[in-house]
Amino acid sequence: MQLSLSSKRIIRMIALAAFVMIIGGALFYRSFEALPFAFGVLVTSALNVLKIIMLERTVNKTLDMEDPDSGRNYIRLQYLFRYFITAVVLVVIGIIHTRSAVPVISIWGALFGIFTMQIAVIITRHMKQEE
Repeated sequence: MQLSLSSKRIIRMIALAAFVMIIGGALFYRSFEALPFAFGVLVTSALNVLKIIMLERTVNKTLDMEDPDSGRNYIRLQYLFRYFITAVVLVVIGIIHTRSAVPVISIWGALFGIFTMQIAVIITRHMKQEE
């Protein structure tokens, strides 16, 4: 599947925001404790990339539908499905974080990583307005 230019820009900005957050986490922790934080950012940033791809597929499929009601219902279902996936990933990260004796993944890193998509959309939109 071919991604649109906007989706590619957003995905690049997600990667950049994740990189900046990981560097910030490394500077904050200044030890190997930064690794669980970085892993949390990476996992949720990858989730955000998946959600961008899913969103683009949803829009393309909806535009090809004949019936507006079925398109509306499909969009709603996909919206709920993306939030459900996010909730499942965060719950799994929380379970892993609380059950493991050695910290593997950081809740804080995961929460910071969730915001990479919002940051990427804001930056991409701002850059597009300047063109």
